[in-house]
Amino acid sequence: MNGFGTFVQLVADGLAQGSLYAALALAIVLVNQATGLINFAQGGMAVLGSYIGMSVGNLLVPTNLILGVLIGIIVAVAASFGLGALIERFVMRRFQGGEEDTKVVATIGLLTLITGIIALIWGYNFLPYPFFFNTGLSFTVGGIAISLWSLTTFLTIVALMIVLQLLFTRTKVGLGLRAVADNPNSSALSGIRVGRMLMIGWGLAAALGTIAGILLAAKAQLNPGNFDAILVYALAAVIIGGVDSPSARSSRPSRSRCSRTSPAPMSPGSATT
Repeated sequence: MNGFGTFVQLVADGLAQGSLYAALALAIVLVNQATGLINFAQGGMAVLGSYIGMSVGNLLVPTNLILGVLIGIIVAVAASFGLGALIERFVMRRFQGGEEDTKVVATIGLLTLITGIIALIWGYNFLPYPFFFNTGLSFTVGGIAISLWSLTTFLTIVALMIVLQLLFTRTKVGLGLRAVADNPNSSALSGIRVGRMLMIGWGLAAALGTIAGILLAAKAQLNPGNFDAILVYALAAVIIGGVDSPSARSSRPSRSRCSRTSPAPMSPGSATT
């Protein structure tokens, strides 16, 4: 392969790997937009959802490969959404109104707990994730070989970002999430159930992270520490791009416009029911 072909191949692989960082970074931004908190347990939640999908998929793959993989992915995304919502409702909400440092420590504790649960159930060995195709496969365009995994990963993450953008700009749930992110007290007075919106936000972030985890596991296999290194790059992306990334900024109202009409602060209980 000539130098140009190698360059294109490396660019394709880099875009795929970078899209995984972007997906995890977007999940972190989703939680931060809703709660003002950096969730250090995001990677662990993604890996746990991936393990659940792998277990379900392995039960069905001997019967039908495609059906088994599809059902496994659907179960993984649904389970991670529920996990994220439950964590917000029964764990993180207990720290509402507390010190920011305490909330951060709580997410680190969650990461340790989730990693321990994964290791207790599935162990520390690398386990293959069932997928539609061999991730070593590639196709040739103009004499340039491009990994099928790279193309699938990049297109999947781009499609998910488009769907999320439409969700935040074209649906009532998305508008509710934006309103709660900007001013929970005003949202509560408008009849929006703030607590429910926070649960949905955490659930969406967990589901998005799990999809990234499945795509990573399809190539690198599953391990409790799958996202340990990638979380560092995702946090770097969040810091460089800002918690108000271009996608998030376009989906969030201007705080300055809302603050002029904000009502008097409500009690914590009334804002989270």
